[in-house]
Amino acid sequence: MKKPFLIFSAALATCGAVAIAACHSSSAGAASAQAVPSARVAAAQRGDISHVLTLAGQFQAYQEVDVHPKVSGYMKKINVDIGDMVHQGETLAVLEVPELQAQLQQTVFQLKQSQEEIARAQHEVKSAEALNYALHAESVRLEQAAATRPGLIAQQELDDAQAKDLNSQAQVDAAKAALAAAQQHAEAARADNQRVQALEDYTNVTAPIAGVVTWRYADTGALIQGGTNSNNTTLPIVRLSQSTLLRLRVPVPEDDVQFVQVGDTLDVRVDAIGRSFAGKIVRFTRNVNFETRTMETEVDVDNKNLSITPGMYANTLLQLSSAHNVVTLPVEALVLNALEQPTVYVLDEENRVHIRPVTVGLEGTKLAEIKAGLNAGDRVLVGGQEKYQEGEAVNPMLTSSPASETVHETGGTIDMKAEESQPNGGAN
Repeated sequence: MKKPFLIFSAALATCGAVAIAACHSSSAGAASAQAVPSARVAAAQRGDISHVLTLAGQFQAYQEVDVHPKVSGYMKKINVDIGDMVHQGETLAVLEVPELQAQLQQTVFQLKQSQEEIARAQHEVKSAEALNYALHAESVRLEQAAATRPGLIAQQELDDAQAKDLNSQAQVDAAKAALAAAQQHAEAARADNQRVQALEDYTNVTAPIAGVVTWRYADTGALIQGGTNSNNTTLPIVRLSQSTLLRLRVPVPEDDVQFVQVGDTLDVRVDAIGRSFAGKIVRFTRNVNFETRTMETEVDVDNKNLSITPGMYANTLLQLSSAHNVVTLPVEALVLNALEQPTVYVLDEENRVHIRPVTVGLEGTKLAEIKAGLNAGDRVLVGGQEKYQEGEAVNPMLTSSPASETVHETGGTIDMKAEESQPNGGAN
């Protein structure tokens, strides 16, 4: 009976030893697993990063002109009213100035009289020249005869002939001077006639530009004062707005002025008419407003069909900066070292940590561009990097992250639907 008992005891002891050994092995494996910390890891990818600025702009007429007459008079006829399209040079109104008609007739008479004076002076010049020619010829003949036969012609006769010759030459000079004076008088009369004729022409008030009549200030029969200088406070006849070409003015915040360049493209959306289009920056003030801290930037908008009315608002989208097909990774993966240089914690094939300096380019709110120091596909730690050391092994937990990002900055937008939904006056 002792032998079976010994066998059972030996078997039980063996099982116990195996169980104890198994327990020790399990404990050692658990301790080894707990020694390797877990870490959140993201892979560097290729993508795009863009910064765009959303702004509210307002349309304005390319030119706006208050049309004043040059002369004062009574409104005889006005041909346009608000909303009318007019062409450059088209007659807008006709003034009646009776005294100008009289002045014009007077200048016409003076011009005609001066022309008659010129004709008379020309005849006098011809007459003086003819007399001078005859007297000069007679003097020459007498001198030749006296030279051929000395004593034949009395010296007194020769002196008289020479005196008449010289006197006739002086008469020719006087006639020519009178002709020149008459011509100058005629020029003065012609200039005066042109001046009064120009004033008369100003009674027909024409459009200096092509555009739309946005306001009318005068009616038939009204006394209209001439706009003779810039300090005149008299009312114009009409106001013209060049609306076939508009200026879209957008206030760019001070921080974004550095990104604005002539030729940059703006995406424009006009909610009031449901129209979207692309425009180009054509000019900006190069000056930041002291109060608003913004710089006025303009886009020229073709509006030949007059679908956009000056004063309308538009929402615009301006791309400030962008990087395309570049290596990107989450901003959380960047750590500044003691020298304030950006670094990343990269994992090798054995999941060991290596601290590597990188060159950072364009940054967004979630992603950053890596210009140097990292390749697409490299795995980097994301968050809590201070817990890990160079060469330390980690258990990576891969997290997904976008490869591209568009950062929207806003300088103010216009929400037409929100404005329409506001109660009248804000009262209940």
